[in-house]
Amino acid sequence: MFPGGCQSRPVPQQSGPEVLDQLKCHQSFCTLLPVSSKRNKMSVASTFESSKIVPDVIPVAPSKTIELKYPSGVVAQHGNELAPTKVKDQPAVSYEADPNAFYTLVFTDPDNYNGTEPVYREWHHWLVGNIPGNNVASGEVLSSYIGSGPPEGTGIHRYVYILYKQPGKLNFDEKKLTNKSIDGRDAFSTKKFAEKYNLGAPVAGNFYRAQFDDYVPLLYKSLGV
Repeated sequence: MFPGGCQSRPVPQQSGPEVLDQLKCHQSFCTLLPVSSKRNKMSVASTFESSKIVPDVIPVAPSKTIELKYPSGVVAQHGNELAPTKVKDQPAVSYEADPNAFYTLVFTDPDNYNGTEPVYREWHHWLVGNIPGNNVASGEVLSSYIGSGPPEGTGIHRYVYILYKQPGKLNFDEKKLTNKSIDGRDAFSTKKFAEKYNLGAPVAGNFYRAQFDDYVPLLYKSLGV
C-alpha cells in the first residue's frame, strides 16, 4: 500500500474458446487473466501459482476458497480487478471450517515496495486470529480492516486473503492496530507470521487486484498520511 510499484498493460483480445482479456504485469510476474466465466472455474492453487502469490507470499498454495463479498456488492474471484472504492468496507467472509477449531485470517498486499528490495514488500490490511470455526466476527482482531489504497502511478496490486487452521487457541503478542493505525503494517511477512505461530500450510485463500482510484486520497487523509 505505501508505496507500491507495478505495471499493467492490455493485450489485444483473442478469439476462440480460450479467450483471454488482459495481460497483467507486475515487475517480476506477468499473468494472463481469463475472462470471468473461465476464471470462476480455475482452482485456488492454479491462480495462486500463476499470479506468483506462491512463492511471493506463501510457499504452498491452499486448496480451498475463502468467499468474500463486500457491502458494495462486489466479490473477490481469484484475481478479478476491483476498484478501491468498492472494497473500502470490511467484507463478509465465509469458508469451510471445523466448528471445534480456531483459525487465523490474513489480508495482505505483497506489492508494497519500490525496486527489488523485498523487506517492505507486504503491507497487511487485516489480521484476525483465534477465529472459532468460520465466525470471523468472534475472532481476536490483531489489526483492524483497512481497504485497498494502491498509490497513484504504481499500477495494479495483488490483495491476498489467506486462512490458516491453528493448532489450538493461541496467545498472540502482536500490537493491536485500529483501522486508523498504519504503524507496524509494513514490512510484514505472512510466511514468518505463520512460522512464528506454527500455523502450518494455509487451508484456504482468495485474492483480487486493484489500482488507484479517487477513493485512495480520501483513505490516506483518514489515516493521516
